[in-house]
Amino acid sequence: MILGVNIDHAATLRQARVGTEPDPIMAAPLAILGGADGITVHLREDRRHIQDRDLRLLRQFVTVELNLEMAATQEMLSIALDIKPDMVTLVPEKRQELTTEGGLNLRQVRTELKTAIDTLQQKDIPVSLFINPEPEDILIASELGAQMIEIHTGFYSLARTREKERELSRIKHAVETAQKQSLLINAGHGLDYHNVRDIAAIKAIRGLYIGHSIIARSIFTGLQQAVHDMKKLINEIA
Repeated sequence: MILGVNIDHAATLRQARVGTEPDPIMAAPLAILGGADGITVHLREDRRHIQDRDLRLLRQFVTVELNLEMAATQEMLSIALDIKPDMVTLVPEKRQELTTEGGLNLRQVRTELKTAIDTLQQKDIPVSLFINPEPEDILIASELGAQMIEIHTGFYSLARTREKERELSRIKHAVETAQKQSLLINAGHGLDYHNVRDIAAIKAIRGLYIGHSIIARSIFTGLQQAVHDMKKLINEIA
């Protein structure tokens, strides 16, 4: 099971002063040294953290999987086709949100997603759709022609006690449905050092995409160690 490390929040800290430090570019090699199998960045429309310059520099030297999270807009499609990341994860995006609040509304943006998927995959850029753990959404993702999905684990991550068990069951059922559709399966959002084990134990999951909790721990331990600790937890279970 691979670990993709999202380094957005190194850029969030930089943008708090609109300066040059910390440079998220420096985060990538440290994450890789810690055991990251991939680097993820979300280039948002409002450029609240990652900037175009960051993405271009990362493409030049990141040798592991470079995953670009983006909205299915014409601007972002043009950037992706120019940069050519190793994969694109299409995500919903609202300017007011602090972080991504849920999976794509596949019914509402079906046409835009189909255009984006076809455009990117024709240029050999694999596409993953960030979706809620709903069987119907997985079936639509398959119909749209995506090669991968990333199951939104945010509801599971926020849940407590019995509700957590229900959310975990939803994720497991979603994984089973995706397997039947021959989709590659990723998962992420809100995963941390305390809740990752139950998700890592789902053998059919290809990769976990984790950012905030790793960057948060890195303040105290350093980024290389924080990534190492997460990778060790995953490897112990997966």
